[in-house]
Amino acid sequence: MTTGKPRDARKEQQWRRWIKEWQASGLTVRIFCDRRGLEEHRFYAWRRELARRDAETVSFVPVRIVADAGPAPAGALEVVVAGGRTLRVAPGFDAPTLRQLLAVLEEQPPC
Repeated sequence: MTTGKPRDARKEQQWRRWIKEWQASGLTVRIFCDRRGLEEHRFYAWRRELARRDAETVSFVPVRIVADAGPAPAGALEVVVAGGRTLRVAPGFDAPTLRQLLAVLEEQPPC
């Protein structure tokens, strides 16, 4: 049996949009929230909750092995995402930035 309120998908989607807008804005959370009329403590709570939900989510993506398109730098990783796009990731990459990039590339376009 579940406890608490059921999830409101529209509210979650809106907060995900606001968090993405904030990330792209380059603004501090305080300034972003002031401009949007959002309560700063709710922003932090939703950001934390959505990160927790995303960490719980297990998803599988198709992987296709392709012939080498050319030499990659030693120790580099090559990731082929949906649509056949290829990412070459050099050693010492920034993991949070790569996560954000993959999330954007794997987003489903709006219907």
